[in-house]
Amino acid sequence: MFAYLEGKLTYKSPSVLYMDVNGTGYELNITLQTFSKIQTLEKCRLYIHLQVKEDAWVLFGFADEDERTTFRQLLNINGVGAGTARLILSSLTPEELERTVALEDNKVLEHIKGIGAKGAQRIILELKGKLTKPKNTHDLQGSQHNSAAEDALIALVNLGISKGLAEQAISKIKDSPSLTVEELIKQALRAL
Repeated sequence: MFAYLEGKLTYKSPSVLYMDVNGTGYELNITLQTFSKIQTLEKCRLYIHLQVKEDAWVLFGFADEDERTTFRQLLNINGVGAGTARLILSSLTPEELERTVALEDNKVLEHIKGIGAKGAQRIILELKGKLTKPKNTHDLQGSQHNSAAEDALIALVNLGISKGLAEQAISKIKDSPSLTVEELIKQALRAL
């Protein structure tokens, strides 16, 4: 529903902030990783995840798209709620979590409050091969334009195709630099 919010930070703490966007104040739950990136800023852009519950709508803000994507992947794991996902991303960057999963290092996850041995194993099992880092050129203040191949790669990964397979498919057809993103995606899907 929301992609991002950009505005003035009127209140900041390590777990919650208030953002004024054209006169409307939003309360955003954040991770320590996000807080460390925005603590000195007066204005910024945060990528948003909206969680709708029976009794509340809760907004989560992230300094970059990689952190939001990782948060959403964590939410897809049975037994991992928004609080646990936020704790994981407060303790580990998306890159550190990706490395932990790749190395199947349960102990790193077990040191996070609320995660036991079985929970750590389940998280690693569920995330194995799913944590991808599409090239992200977005930053807190603005963005640059991706190439058609980069946009196609991001789209394929968001469709659930592993980054490695998507890169292989795009590299097979990348010889035609005049192709649009849509054409690249269609041809890559046929090549898979």
